[in-house]
Amino acid sequence: MRVNDLMLQHQLPTQHAEHAQDILLRPAAVLLPLIPQAEGDYILFTLRSQKLRHHRGQISFPGGKKDESDRSLQYTALRETHEEIGIQAEQIHILGTLPSFATHTGFYIYPFVGRLPWPITFVPEAAEIDEVFQVPVKHLRNPAVYRLEWRELNGQNYPVHFYQYKHYTIWGITAHILHDFLSRL
Repeated sequence: MRVNDLMLQHQLPTQHAEHAQDILLRPAAVLLPLIPQAEGDYILFTLRSQKLRHHRGQISFPGGKKDESDRSLQYTALRETHEEIGIQAEQIHILGTLPSFATHTGFYIYPFVGRLPWPITFVPEAAEIDEVFQVPVKHLRNPAVYRLEWRELNGQNYPVHFYQYKHYTIWGITAHILHDFLSRL
């Protein structure tokens, strides 16, 4: 499946609104990278290193917390993408944003959607990333690979999205962002 950039840009805001709760939570930004292939678009994911203290071995999008020196949240997403998988900011065409949201781990996440050129070489940062892989958008849109579960945290129930691709289980915040993106296609 090929994602039409112009149609998608009409579905995505061009920037994030500011939120009052940002004062209490740490801002972070991620990039949902789209990669064109002959048979359709793919989405890039990273497998976090087993050496990390937090979220080790989990599947994620490139991204991380905003540094004080970052001039914007988009800059944060681009900087982190470069640091984690070696893609230069100039190679990424930002299509828009997805809704931002708070996590129970104390972050306010700002997702950006961007297109990468193909072919492209990934250079994973070994201290942070064990693997970079791509999943066809067509596969992720198949209802058979998706499930929703409800989990309780601090007395409240929350939806948790899951997507299965080969031996990979995409879940948590990454699947939440992915689900939001796929619902817009």
